[in-house]
Amino acid sequence: MLKISATLVTLNEESNLARALESLRCCDEIVVVDSGSHDRTLGIASRLGARVIETDWRGYAAQKNFAAEQAAHDWILSIDADEALSEALEAEIWEIKRNGPQADAYTIPRLAQYMGRWILHSGWHPDRKVRLYDRRKARWIGEYVHESVKVDGRVADLQSNLLHYTCDSLSQHLKTTDRYTTLAAQELVAQGRRIPLWRLLLSPPWTFFKTYVLQRGFQDGIEGLIIAYMAATYVFVKYAKARNMS
Repeated sequence: MLKISATLVTLNEESNLARALESLRCCDEIVVVDSGSHDRTLGIASRLGARVIETDWRGYAAQKNFAAEQAAHDWILSIDADEALSEALEAEIWEIKRNGPQADAYTIPRLAQYMGRWILHSGWHPDRKVRLYDRRKARWIGEYVHESVKVDGRVADLQSNLLHYTCDSLSQHLKTTDRYTTLAAQELVAQGRRIPLWRLLLSPPWTFFKTYVLQRGFQDGIEGLIIAYMAATYVFVKYAKARNMS
């Protein structure tokens, strides 16, 4: 039977970690790589049977590659602490374990819960990501934000959702936006990209229209309206920060 190692990178994830770890029953080991938590993250990980490795932060892609390198098995299931396997996804992975993989990596659709509501539109679903992969054929890339798995081989799709528990409140979303827009702006500057004034002015309203109308965010209720507004805010702040850094 195929052996799978689950990997997670953490920093102060005591409110999420137990849910994530308890969903990983289909995995043969769990590796948690922590970069300096000062809450109960390490204790929760150890109590639930994870192998904990403490190390300095390398960046998102580098940290996840490091976690994969520490695993005992070549097949890696990488999830974030605020995610969890649905029962249907767990069943699909059990099938792969029993029958053997038919690809070198698998994409998994993500279903996000935002402020208590499952978001089915707004460009948030299915939001497919490669999360189950053979580390001999794939690795994480991306120096700043929006890291992804680059696969040198065949990629197939799983059908069941990885559950993503995002922001519980608008204040939490604002804090996340501030952190990620800084990283995104640093990436733009590192790439030498200049942000003209017209892009700063026109991209945010276009992003709102695309998210709320074209991607049917209006069907996600008031949460869809907030998501569209925050998507536009993200674009404006990212470009404004990049112009300020240049």
